[in-house]
Amino acid sequence: MMQMQAQANRTSELQEALAAAYRHGATCRFCGTELSHIVVDLGMSPLCESYLGLDELNRMEPFYPLQVYVCERCYLVQLEQYVSEEDIFRDYAYFSSYSESWLAHAKAYVEAVTGRFGLGEASKVVELASNDGYLLQYFVERGIPVLGVEPARNVAEAAEAKGVRTLTEFFGESLAKQLLEQGEQADLILGNNVLAQVPDVNDFVAGMKVLLKPEGVVTLEFPHLMRLIEGNQLDTIYHEHFSYFSLLSGEAIMEAHGLAVFDVEELKSHGGSLRLYARHKEDASKPVTAALEELRERESAKGYDGMAVYDAFWERAKETKRKLLAFLIEAKRQGKRVAGYGAPGKGNTLLNYCGVRSDFLDYTVDRNPHKQGKFLPGTHVPIFGPEMIDRTKPDYVFILPWNLGREIMEQMKHIRDWGGKFVVPIPEVAVY
Repeated sequence: MMQMQAQANRTSELQEALAAAYRHGATCRFCGTELSHIVVDLGMSPLCESYLGLDELNRMEPFYPLQVYVCERCYLVQLEQYVSEEDIFRDYAYFSSYSESWLAHAKAYVEAVTGRFGLGEASKVVELASNDGYLLQYFVERGIPVLGVEPARNVAEAAEAKGVRTLTEFFGESLAKQLLEQGEQADLILGNNVLAQVPDVNDFVAGMKVLLKPEGVVTLEFPHLMRLIEGNQLDTIYHEHFSYFSLLSGEAIMEAHGLAVFDVEELKSHGGSLRLYARHKEDASKPVTAALEELRERESAKGYDGMAVYDAFWERAKETKRKLLAFLIEAKRQGKRVAGYGAPGKGNTLLNYCGVRSDFLDYTVDRNPHKQGKFLPGTHVPIFGPEMIDRTKPDYVFILPWNLGREIMEQMKHIRDWGGKFVVPIPEVAVY
């Protein structure tokens, strides 16, 4: 017992020392409180979607800190912003339509909300960060008017080709007022995996308040902080994700800007996500659901409105690194060939944090032709098309987008013909 108490005291002293070391004037992007409490430090890493051409490999590559803080006042988990939105999102390598499971997810959503909220030809649906039209295309098929707001010109062009009207801008309160003047007020505003990628969450949410019709609905999807921590999902942390939301912190931000969350769904996507349903505070037509009240109570019971729940995550991240490196070292000592599948942002966080380069991972493959022929940021692992796996027949296929593990293992099940196995790194290294 005395030994355990002594260890706890040393841990507390270390946390206090680290808090002092990391106190440098950064403030919470929501409430403005000074940030000093660090959740995890993943070292220095490049922007996770900054894939390199062959001519860029010998140039200087910018790396930025991946230090995650939690605000001691509002409990918003967040990174500092090191680069502008323009630098990250004006030309973007992520195209949503290359994931079949994500398309199915989008189609099911459209079917559900169309029926639930009575959307039709007289309605208006606005998607924020609409990417390549992966979702709005299903509203278009139903004859429901849409507008996509997507800052990345290259993916917006793909959406336009699908017949999805798209505005190439960053969304915020100013743009919302312009759209309101142009008659673009929305019955449904949706944002899938965008709130986490917005450095100014106050401006973004204020814009939704402006653009939403009096009895309209907002739906937002984002990775659930509780799933991130409990599932050891350290690789979902990267510079493009400025914030990491619990229900409690997400509700607080919506509430501060005149929007009230009235329902929530817990989703399996991206390792565990939340879908919030919100309305104007003044709209009494949509009562709060039992599901929302239950999740509030569960998060509170698990300590997400306090600090203790965040303190164990850093050590778990370190242990994940140790286990992954131990597996790869042993595989390489046995002469095994290891290839990656996928080139997602999360994979780049994991590889850079663990120091895994082409000495451990021979190459990776991706279905997205915009990534093929390039190299992963930081690690410089080459990216090929999926056919490279059939040509080289690796012993292990390392699934970097582990959240799509089942889909990928089904697509690539033929690797078992030559004795190939799948490796999934999160939450623990597992071989299938």
